[in-house]
Amino acid sequence: MFLRLSGFAGVAGFSGVASANPGREPGPKPAEWIVGVGVGKNRPQREVEPYLPGSASVVHENDTIGYAAVELPDEEEVTTQTHESLSQAIADTGPVKYVEKNETYRAQFLPNDPQREDQYVAEAIDASTAWEETLGSSDVTIATIDQGVQYDHPDLEPNVASSPGKDFVDGDSDPYPEDLSNEPHGTHVSGIAGARTDNAQGISGISDSTLLSARVLNGSGWGSVSDIADAVEWAVDQGADVINLSLGGGGRSQTMQNAVTYASSNGALVVVAAGNSGTNETTYPAAYDECIAVSALDPDESFASYSNHGDAIELTAPGTNVVSTWPEDGYKSASGTSMAAPVVSGVAGLALAKYDMTNEELRTHLRNTAVDVGLSETKQGVGRIDAGAALTTPPGEKPDSGSDSDTQPDSGSDSSDPDQNDGGGGIESTTTELDGALSESKPENYYSYTWGYKEPSKVVLTLSGPSDADFDLYIIDGRELLPTIDRHDYSGRSSNSDERITIEPPEASVPLYVTIDSFSGNGEYTLSFEEFA
Repeated sequence: MFLRLSGFAGVAGFSGVASANPGREPGPKPAEWIVGVGVGKNRPQREVEPYLPGSASVVHENDTIGYAAVELPDEEEVTTQTHESLSQAIADTGPVKYVEKNETYRAQFLPNDPQREDQYVAEAIDASTAWEETLGSSDVTIATIDQGVQYDHPDLEPNVASSPGKDFVDGDSDPYPEDLSNEPHGTHVSGIAGARTDNAQGISGISDSTLLSARVLNGSGWGSVSDIADAVEWAVDQGADVINLSLGGGGRSQTMQNAVTYASSNGALVVVAAGNSGTNETTYPAAYDECIAVSALDPDESFASYSNHGDAIELTAPGTNVVSTWPEDGYKSASGTSMAAPVVSGVAGLALAKYDMTNEELRTHLRNTAVDVGLSETKQGVGRIDAGAALTTPPGEKPDSGSDSDTQPDSGSDSSDPDQNDGGGGIESTTTELDGALSESKPENYYSYTWGYKEPSKVVLTLSGPSDADFDLYIIDGRELLPTIDRHDYSGRSSNSDERITIEPPEASVPLYVTIDSFSGNGEYTLSFEEFA
């Protein structure tokens, strides 16, 4: 049940792709920072330029995600001092939500010579059982946001979209590698997820989905947040069902989070490599709540020493010595969480070929059918992805598990009656909706939610507000505190009034606390809270 809270002094909140500007340097952009703006601001460039120092200029903008990329040509890179001076200059201006460095991400793989002639991954995840059900469907699209892809590789071409993709590094419509001999990562990743199966050619990809390519990393495997965020938006707009990001390593970026929020809110499942530094810290963008963070296993299902781990890990998959397609019509093995992520993406594609599921239902289904390989949750998440179980277990159920008698809401709960989820029978859920409004005199509203289930497995909060305003959502889970802009566990801060946050699993020991804040504009909203047993 939602309770309206009052008497709390809140704090004001923060927040089609424009083509890459001709002559803009591809790959990392160390002399750039990103200025986020809210919705309804016409063009980000127009809103940001009046507040910039004399040497700075807007070199790129994205209307949907809501940012302008700004370059300091006199500096080799953005320092803390320049960031602070910029923030001080424009942070108090009406349209500006945030200022951050245009971080650099890189491919998450470790090149390796071939270790074996045959693939072991298909056997490890029981793909043969899955393939008895389906080899995949061209109606399902997997987008690889990576280096360029050799889309005419004989083992990829049958599954590649008729318009294979877009190049965000060079700013053109051809995602082919600039140098086949020096740009293998995207081709390798794409082959793991979607090389043609059962065609008497090379290897078997996990699923025969339609492959889409967005080139965002240069030949050295480096790329900027702005290019990657633009590519995520583009892939969603092209109808991608699954987006694979075998990249990361930069710091937290609000722009990148806005991009993956846009993806998840528009029905795409975002799968991301956890990182290869072997540390107890999942890199971004894998660490965002909107993404499935994937760690890597060795062939014997021990934890790969190079793989990052941590609380954000959701699934694990084989990542060491994975044989896949290679440029110039070849095949090689490589290792890294970059290789583990497309295994998960491929299984997701297979599952969508058989079952009609939303991205949230698909995410839960992959979790429900994962296999415990005896590692800690910080290393395996809920377990190793399993294609056979994912294809033979109806959504909403777990393999070899009966019904749970303790899934009904507590007696006396004021939540709405649980409805059976049509995705497959077995998931109990309850949905509560409330309507409210924000105005100039009341720019924030506060709520608490009392749990309907004793041990909820997941909650999804969806905020739908006016199209000409920018409302943000903040949540505290497991503590009896009201969230603010500076104090929260989860946030939805896109450039519009539509936010979606998934918590899996939530902490049900205390109520969930929610703040809705107006960065700009006024109007009515609907807040939906869906709780799953």
